[in-house]
Amino acid sequence: MRVLLMTNEFPPNIYGGAGVHVEYLSRELSRLTPVEVRSFQEQDFSKDQLRVLGTKVDASGYRCSKELVSPLKALATCLNFNIQGIDADIVHCHTWYAHFGGILAKLLYGTPLVITVHSLEPLRPWKREQIGRGYDLSSWVEKTALEMADAVVAVSKSTREDILHFFNVDPSRVPVIPNGIDTDEYTQTLDRSVLSRFKIDPDKPYVLFVGRMTRQKGLLYLLQAIPQLDANTQVVLCAGESDTPELQKELESITANLQAQRPGIIWIPEMVSRQTTIALYSQAAVFCCPSIYEPFGIINLEAMACNTAVVGSMLGGIAEVVVHGETGLLIDANISPTMPHDPRDPRAFSTALAEGINRLIRDPDLCKKMGAAGRQRVLDNYSWRSIAETTLALYKSLLPS
Repeated sequence: MRVLLMTNEFPPNIYGGAGVHVEYLSRELSRLTPVEVRSFQEQDFSKDQLRVLGTKVDASGYRCSKELVSPLKALATCLNFNIQGIDADIVHCHTWYAHFGGILAKLLYGTPLVITVHSLEPLRPWKREQIGRGYDLSSWVEKTALEMADAVVAVSKSTREDILHFFNVDPSRVPVIPNGIDTDEYTQTLDRSVLSRFKIDPDKPYVLFVGRMTRQKGLLYLLQAIPQLDANTQVVLCAGESDTPELQKELESITANLQAQRPGIIWIPEMVSRQTTIALYSQAAVFCCPSIYEPFGIINLEAMACNTAVVGSMLGGIAEVVVHGETGLLIDANISPTMPHDPRDPRAFSTALAEGINRLIRDPDLCKKMGAAGRQRVLDNYSWRSIAETTLALYKSLLPS
């Protein structure tokens, strides 16, 4: 079977969980069957049964408004994917950026189409701040792709419920196949040099945030929780890739004010290497995931694999990965499940985040116990090999007998 994955992100050009998913899924699938990946960057290499071919569209001549460049460039890239020809047995698309490529492949080449849903446009209304009316385009592409796909993979049970709520999709075509984790790579690493590099005091506990500066990731609510944290607690914010310059300026200003009020707030405004991130996970007392929308939240798997307890929002995939009271604490963000935007009581959410973080940091033995339980949960439930095998079985079910 020849499998074609279409994706915006592929290493080394990764900025979110969907890119991580495609990286590891393609690696494991290629051990079972030939796989080609078409990405949005200039790439062309092969390794065993894996071929990666990138297409970078030059948008320098686009005369449209700035916010429309990204969505229109996505469609142009997907058109190029199809111009190159498709002889795969299955096309599998990841994120709306690549969905138009799958739409064309199904229409023009008759190739069965699989979509993995990493997030849904109806549940990300803040994207209009980023791409203006391009949000209407991304929503239309997503709806068209999901409703014509032969299978729509949900990464969590809650995501499956969202798909069935917002789109006209036969429930029998919506399997749940979660994200996974490489537990050989993501394992506890006590590298003190990383702490020294970022001026993190090794003798004081720290809470860690890893994610993009986007409304979705809830960084604002963690920042608002900081004044309520115990004075001895450090906060390490590994945050990059802002949705908009305005949002970046807002979050940086809040952080600067907090840094002026108390020591131990460390901002790392860059996408650090994977090994650096693993070292930061491994030595954190607590990992915090304050997202207000999270279909899966692969970062929680990463933290748990590194033996770190999690304080996360009680929503979406987070609530399916983190076991409250066993591998961490879940905090109710009190967000409408059908029209999310912000917590109904932002102050209460921030206060509850602070209380959860304080509770764990005050009890190092509990943190250690939860960290060990989290590692075991990842080992037991989130192997990429089993996920690849399940995905391949799905592909085979879509082909003529």
